[in-house]
Amino acid sequence: MSSRLAAERTDRPFRLGVMGGTFDPIHHGHLVAASEVASVFDLDEVVFVPTGTPWQKSDREVAEAEHRYLMTVIATAANPRFTVSRVDIDRPGPTYTIDTLRDLRAQRPDAELFFITGADAMAKIMSWKDAEELWTLAHFVGVTRPGHELPMLDRNDVSLMEVPAMAISSTDCRERVRTGHPVWYLVPDGVVQYIGKYKLYNDKNYAVNGQK
Repeated sequence: MSSRLAAERTDRPFRLGVMGGTFDPIHHGHLVAASEVASVFDLDEVVFVPTGTPWQKSDREVAEAEHRYLMTVIATAANPRFTVSRVDIDRPGPTYTIDTLRDLRAQRPDAELFFITGADAMAKIMSWKDAEELWTLAHFVGVTRPGHELPMLDRNDVSLMEVPAMAISSTDCRERVRTGHPVWYLVPDGVVQYIGKYKLYNDKNYAVNGQK
């Protein structure tokens, strides 16, 4: 980094991207989205925060939190700008974004937070717990695949951007594993191997909600 650029960066707050998600499993779409947002918004770091108990996904089985955390660690290890936090999986009870941001704000009071999420989730943000307080804690960045209709949110603290790799979905990856199809090149190589080792998403033989 040049001395001029380093000097410029000291004149602004540390910019921390927050990539929250179930990551069941994490895939290249998540990684590309985080990288693109980091580039556009000049983020110094992106912390991936796997959900503990997702309150909006009680209608389906979710792989054990520790498996999802470790897959996220494996997937992000090669990028020095990416880190992974246990803040949500170590907190008891349902995971709410407001709690994630409050905890990260307490840990990094000097940082400017940028919360990265799918644009489809962004469209439902007013149904989230303590929605009005969310805007005071972070700038929200909604990402979606090209050609997908973006929700209209007339707020200065919300940005929307298209990311080609967002066409990949965790739902499709789980279904491919369940039906015996490969997920190579959809998820990172290490995650493919982890899924195979622990037989995740393979009918009833994977760890779900803390049980095997």
